[in-house]
Amino acid sequence: MNKQLVLLAVLILLGGALWGGDTAVFVDLGFSADGRTYMFGQYGVRSGTLVPWAELYAVDVSSNSYVPGGKISYVHDSPVSAGHDGSGALYRVITRNAALPDRHNVSYLRQGQILYVSMENGASHGEDAVEFRDFEKAASFRAVLTGSGYGHGDGSSFFISLERVNRDGSTRTYTVGNAGIRRSGVISYRIRRVLAAPRNGSLIFVIEMKKQNSDGSTDIRYMVEALRL
Repeated sequence: MNKQLVLLAVLILLGGALWGGDTAVFVDLGFSADGRTYMFGQYGVRSGTLVPWAELYAVDVSSNSYVPGGKISYVHDSPVSAGHDGSGALYRVITRNAALPDRHNVSYLRQGQILYVSMENGASHGEDAVEFRDFEKAASFRAVLTGSGYGHGDGSSFFISLERVNRDGSTRTYTVGNAGIRRSGVISYRIRRVLAAPRNGSLIFVIEMKKQNSDGSTDIRYMVEALRL
């Protein structure tokens, strides 16, 4: 009976891997000393083939765009072994591109201060509103992610409206992201984390994207939107 239960559990897990799509793991890789460059990675295992993959990104916070050569992808040439999560693909791409963080003075130990983490499940097809505080700066924030174009052939897009309320009650508003950029296959966006640089006023919004595959399965990937306050 125990062997049958183990076999059933393995079949369920394999079925989820084959048909459920794959979910990326987000990794905070830290800021530069001046807070102007941010690095992150993500990795996972492709459903069906079980091949591990990883992506490495370096972002210029002021322009909210990648630094030159700051977007690197890697796909391994064989499936993962049983029990492995694909993180080795990220270690490999980091090792192969060690000059990238050195070039921009990014330290893996200079990670962001977490201001907000979402624990909600499910998709966000319209507005996704979150509130958080930066206690060190005595400021509170309200961010509203507005998405559009879900299910349309030319792709979906989003932007974030951010309001900051300071200690003295004064407010300032920002628009984060570019609503003109359309992404094919993305069926929802959600704010999953907000990170602050250890100093010098940079904010990072970690955005979860759900992507619909042709077989009906759903992949989860991450991107960031950066803001220099």
